[in-house]
Amino acid sequence: METIIKYEELKALIESNKDLVLIDVRSHGEVAGGRIPGAIHIPIHTLDAALRMNPDDFKANYGIVKPPLNVPQLVFYCQAGGRSRMAATTAIRNGYINVRDYAGAYSEWSRKERK
Repeated sequence: METIIKYEELKALIESNKDLVLIDVRSHGEVAGGRIPGAIHIPIHTLDAALRMNPDDFKANYGIVKPPLNVPQLVFYCQAGGRSRMAATTAIRNGYINVRDYAGAYSEWSRKERK
């Protein structure tokens, strides 16, 4: 089961840059409006296929090394929280272990970052 990660925890992880893989599962149009720093964009409808790719294809498509199944922090987010929960479930089904869902989503992040 995925674990919820809160804004403060995610912000601290991003700032410490500790073994975090942050995946934005929103649409291209949503991402064009802004994203959380360091996030990799993998739209929800392509996530299952992406997680099943061999490492070379993953790197070619997304520009980063495919995260190992035991990556210390694998965090998903979307615009409002629904798709990131589905994404976390998809990752777990594909064998990922340390899966987190940023349920506050980009809507919370952008609101808090504007302060």
